[in-house]
Amino acid sequence: MKKADIFEFFRRLAEGNPDPQTELEFGNTYQLLVAVTLSAQATDVGVNKATRALFEIVKTPQDMLELGLEGLKDHIKTIGLFNTKAANVMAMAQILVDRHGSEVPADRDALVALPGVGRKTANVVLNCAFGMETFAVDTHIFRVGNRTGLAKGKTPEAVEKQLEKKVPGPFRVGAHHWLILHGRYICKARKPECWRCPVMDLCGFKDKVLQKKKG
Repeated sequence: MKKADIFEFFRRLAEGNPDPQTELEFGNTYQLLVAVTLSAQATDVGVNKATRALFEIVKTPQDMLELGLEGLKDHIKTIGLFNTKAANVMAMAQILVDRHGSEVPADRDALVALPGVGRKTANVVLNCAFGMETFAVDTHIFRVGNRTGLAKGKTPEAVEKQLEKKVPGPFRVGAHHWLILHGRYICKARKPECWRCPVMDLCGFKDKVLQKKKG
């Protein structure tokens, strides 16, 4: 995709959604970190259902420690891999209390050092909580990047590097939100809804679905 096409690609997505936000629900940076950690291999909808009641009582790492492992499991048992995630979230809370004054660090290296936090999770937190220009490549962004030709790569890290190089200045903070939402609702995995895509003419995907299938 040419430089001018990339600018137009994001300009159109921004026009349709000027202030893109994560669909995860949270009240502060710590709750965001917990929600993103829980969202691995799970849907935002499923995580939100589990965390609404949890976040009524847990607002800080200390609150999480006081809730305890079994209490956390009771809240998140509907989420996939909840046993492992619960153990990670509890260990994370202890480290935040012991080493970071109960604050979420605005630093990628410090974030990925936390249990259950990988590069993607760290990038989401840095972007959503601290407004940093990061590109958290999930399955949606990986698909959209490769399918459209915007950012091709065989691994999430490769796609992230392409986005780092190619996303124009005005769109860097919102880019990963626009791409996730585009992949979630229009450029779907099995049946991309090309007939209603605002950037269809800029996209390099050869097998475009040009009309909605009946039934």
